[in-house]
Amino acid sequence: MDCWTSHFKADEEFEKLILRMNPPRVAVDNTSSRKATLVKVDSANKKGSLLQVVQVLTDMNLIIRRAYISSDGEWFMDVFHVTDQHGNKLCEDDVGQKIQQSLGGPRACSFGSSRRSVGGETAIENTTIELSGRDRPGLLSEISAVLTDNKCNVVAAEVWTHNSRMAAVLYITDGETGGSLIKDYDRLRKVERLLLSVLMEDADKKSANSAVSASAGGTHTERRLHQMMYADRDYDDMNGGMKYELNDTRKTPLVTVDSCEDRGYTVVNLRSPDRPKLLFDTVCTLTDMQYVVYHATIIAEGPEACQVLLYF
Repeated sequence: MDCWTSHFKADEEFEKLILRMNPPRVAVDNTSSRKATLVKVDSANKKGSLLQVVQVLTDMNLIIRRAYISSDGEWFMDVFHVTDQHGNKLCEDDVGQKIQQSLGGPRACSFGSSRRSVGGETAIENTTIELSGRDRPGLLSEISAVLTDNKCNVVAAEVWTHNSRMAAVLYITDGETGGSLIKDYDRLRKVERLLLSVLMEDADKKSANSAVSASAGGTHTERRLHQMMYADRDYDDMNGGMKYELNDTRKTPLVTVDSCEDRGYTVVNLRSPDRPKLLFDTVCTLTDMQYVVYHATIIAEGPEACQVLLYF
């Protein structure tokens, strides 16, 4: 165990050294394309770099029309064609700085505070509650009743449901003191036990989970919900499997997975109706499955999105 820890710390320090020697470079180009702003990212490669960049663009409510990804080896080079929600080129000048900060560049953001980002907006200092389990009618109402009875104010929340599973991240403050952080350990444990009992009022008791934290965190809310859903295996019980065909009126996704053995890659082709945050959800899913995207081409300039990803 000591050897593993030492090796991990050495790798972490080496990664920091590489970033200091080769800080991320982000260029925002508003002249090369008539329809979109080009965001070009060059950085020393590290685990999660692609997800961090896509996450920043998503949080800024930007639409990724095209993307070209290359992160094979020690360097990470991406080009994103982005617009605002109305299809216009960008006017803001802080896109590059925010991406640079997310990758650990100069003036990098500190994540040591217990302020949270909810849907791209910063929430006030608060206590975090994470819940997962089987969904059922009235569940959210019962959760709200427990929090109200214990004088907890919900300042922000995101709840996802899929395949009869539920995951929620709630941010609460102390209703007795006008909205400050709840620091009473016994009170937090009581709330946690009550919420868990609500989740366990179902036949599927083993999958119920409740966690309360008043410590520093800073985990991106939607990223955390992806992790919780994946850990809860929400992809199970798909009623016999998903249909991957686009020739019917419902336009369900088409997904193909091929092996490129001579290069050691797996190639994923994904075609589906386009929607907001599609690329973010795709990268989150592959990351949760412990896959690394080395090369990718994404085109989403019409009602349909096409993603070709090579991962190992």
